Amino acid sequence: MSQYAVAVATRPGRPRVIPRAASALAPRDEILQAAAELFVNRGFAATSTRDIAEKVGIRQASLYYHFEGKPGILAELLELSVRPSLEKVETIEQECPADVPEAALYLLALIDADTLATVPHNIGRLYRMPDVRSSEVFEEFQPAFRELTAAYGRLGAGVVSGPVAATVGVDQLGGLLVQAVEVVIRIRSRGEEVTRGQTQAIAATCLRMCGVPEERIARAAASVEKRLA
Repeated sequence: MSQYAVAVATRPGRPRVIPRAASALAPRDEILQAAAELFVNRGFAATSTRDIAEKVGIRQASLYYHFEGKPGILAELLELSVRPSLEKVETIEQECPADVPEAALYLLALIDADTLATVPHNIGRLYRMPDVRSSEVFEEFQPAFRELTAAYGRLGAGVVSGPVAATVGVDQLGGLLVQAVEVVIRIRSRGEEVTRGQTQAIAATCLRMCGVPEERIARAAASVEKRLA
């Protein structure tokens, strides 16, 4: 999940404007990383393709060799914040043990929290930024985000009990669980690193929100850790 490479074939760009040290990243991924830093720190609207190109050390025209423009870069960054989790939902639902149903929600929350903890420059912040939320790209991103939220709601509904079960619908439950995981974004925004212990605690919190007893939470966590070992 911490890998930032994007499996997309790229064409060779033109020579760099500013010589730079050799990078392990492909040119396309260098552009994504530079854009992520600029978008998060300056804002999407305040960052130009020229700014991104200069940070990478390439000509502005070379940037367009890899992306049609700034919206395309933003779209890919937004996808990076949800796609690693979304792609694992089906496997999680199929392979988590039936006798420990809580393990599925725990594992999704753990994977999602780990993703948000390791994506470059805390790009989870992007979909909270007003200039991003008002863009057409954000509208195009919404189906993927809604799909992930629905997965949380579905897995949560399978284990929810007590007062929560009687008062919270599936859609609302999914949204609440997503918000619990997104605390990772706030922690990183304070300049703090997010540890694996914290992401495990966040996953456990998602189960507590569903009214799962502590002994079942411990069993789910042990099941997931054994699976990941």
